[in-house]
Amino acid sequence: MPGSPPNPPKSQFETRGSTLKNLALLAGLTVCALLIMGYHPGLEDDAFYLAAIKRNLNPSLFPHDADFFRLQFQATIFDKLIALSVRLAHLPLAWTVLLWQTSAIFLVLLGCWRISRRCFTQPAAQWASVTTVAVLLSLPLPGVAILLADQYLHPRNLATAAILAAIVAVIDRRFWLATIFLAIAFSIHVIMACFGVSFCAFLFWNLRASTPRLSHHAPLAVAILFPLGWVFEHSSDAWRQAAATRGFYFVMRWQWYEWLGVFAPLILLYILKKFFERNEPSGDHGTALPSFVSSLIYYGVFQIVVGLIIMLPSSLERLRPFEPMRYLHLLYLLFFLIVGGLVGRYVLREHVFRWLLLFLPLSACMFYAQRQMYPASAHWEWPGAATHNPWLQAFAWIRQNTPVDSLFALDPHYMTLPGEDYHGFRALAERNALADYEKDGGMAARVPRLAPRWLNEVNALNGWQNFQAADFQRLKKDFGVTWVILSRRSDQGSDASHYAALGMECPYQNGSLEVCRLY
Repeated sequence: MPGSPPNPPKSQFETRGSTLKNLALLAGLTVCALLIMGYHPGLEDDAFYLAAIKRNLNPSLFPHDADFFRLQFQATIFDKLIALSVRLAHLPLAWTVLLWQTSAIFLVLLGCWRISRRCFTQPAAQWASVTTVAVLLSLPLPGVAILLADQYLHPRNLATAAILAAIVAVIDRRFWLATIFLAIAFSIHVIMACFGVSFCAFLFWNLRASTPRLSHHAPLAVAILFPLGWVFEHSSDAWRQAAATRGFYFVMRWQWYEWLGVFAPLILLYILKKFFERNEPSGDHGTALPSFVSSLIYYGVFQIVVGLIIMLPSSLERLRPFEPMRYLHLLYLLFFLIVGGLVGRYVLREHVFRWLLLFLPLSACMFYAQRQMYPASAHWEWPGAATHNPWLQAFAWIRQNTPVDSLFALDPHYMTLPGEDYHGFRALAERNALADYEKDGGMAARVPRLAPRWLNEVNALNGWQNFQAADFQRLKKDFGVTWVILSRRSDQGSDASHYAALGMECPYQNGSLEVCRLY
């Protein structure tokens, strides 16, 4: 508080005790965050990431369709890093990935806490800041089809932790350390690292303006080489059809509430900036907070302009896969950090009841939303645990009972079917498959050379629900398909003669699906 005498210096024992206490609190918040958001390996984009890690560990996997993740993954060390950790730790992959996910969330919250300590002087504000972020990690962001943190190990989680560490280094005027952290982020997730560099540049500029001696420091610079030749490939009609599967590429189709989500944080940040300009002399806030808020406003405005320049003109359509509007990820993360700290400073303070009244209902709402998103799956999909999801049951049987070089065909929209819950076939069944519409379309939109193959395979699966024997044999002849996954219908027969008429035998069935081998 203003006018209070400075705290007496702590002994070495007290300092260590305080550090251990803070780390324990962060570990507790990490557990709470994971309990709220859940854990779903193989979900969504993990259809690529987990498959890439498994192929790194076992090169015999995916002899037919590794290109659907191999080409883009030349630009990241993520899959190689996780595979290396498996080899070094001698732990099963499933447990290693879970440990990495837990560590990533912990490091994100640690970065938020370290930033909050430089923005707020009151412990209540600092911990309210981190708690707000922890509770809201699974919040969907407007328009860009991502969350603050994913419910599986995503390179974005690790890159975010590195970016937050770089932000702390910039605030502390340790610019070469910031450069190292940003280089680490680049090696893991190039697009997210670009947003980190953008914000750090504005933060450096604001700090330099408020502290003249910083003008002698060199600006932040990160140089890294990576094979991204596919970035410069030309578009095609097939590529445009793949890009059309990504609704967030087309900002003019966004709903009004999505645009509200773009501009509302900037308006609120501007109001806060004006508030700080009137109240800064009170000393109630950490010295970095005004510069931090200003930097976030400049970052948001700059990235909106860049995003619209890239996303609106059709002549720049090949740049849309760089997803410039996903700058909102860092903006929202830091926005919630600031808002949480202010709520802790002015509302929650040391009143335990107020903390419970805010965070318990908020946590319950976030938990309920996650259960509604993936109702057919366990909230925490523990390694080796039995599952009641019929799709995951079928994937497990396939992984254990079919040849590694098998090529499967299944509904191109299988991820969106009831009960599937967006789990990726390749990552969990560890087998090849013809391209699907939902996720492989996104990869084809990023890597144009994949687009003709993607379109050819997806078109070959059109009308899947009505396929007859001739259609399955066409897939076998044209693509080499040897297995199929079919949805069971109550009106179809289940005896061998029925399957023989379709040119297949089905050694596995559950209540919803059957796995069949083509003759």
